[in-house]
Amino acid sequence: MANVSVKFNNKDYLLSCDDGQEESLKNLTKFLDKKYTELKDKLGNIGENKLLLITTIQLIDEYFDLKQKVTDQKKKLEEISSKFTEIKSLAIQYKDEKDIEIKKLYKKLDSLKKTIDDNNTLYESMLDKTTQSLEKIISNTESLSKIQ
Repeated sequence: MANVSVKFNNKDYLLSCDDGQEESLKNLTKFLDKKYTELKDKLGNIGENKLLLITTIQLIDEYFDLKQKVTDQKKKLEEISSKFTEIKSLAIQYKDEKDIEIKKLYKKLDSLKKTIDDNNTLYESMLDKTTQSLEKIISNTESLSKIQ
């Protein structure tokens, strides 16, 4: 334990604190003394005990206000986090659904390509057969022309 000399309301006090907490204790005492002096200047000399009580009440009020604000901010952060998690889940679900749709479209595209290739092959075969038939007809016509 460390001993620290502090000044409050123009009086010196010797206080004990954990080792390493000396500066913190001095700063807290300065803050309290400032609040106390502000109230003393504002309210006048209404007695040290009453002034200490009012100072303490004001500090506790500030503390509870700040604590409530922190609680409110935590709730807001939790709500935002929850909404973010929900949006993230929906985005992942949407992406997964779109991936499935894309796979189906690729399968359809491959099927269409195969159908086009098959039709091209069939068309070329038909053209070849038609050409051959026309050549036969022309050949037969020429033969008939020569006979006559």
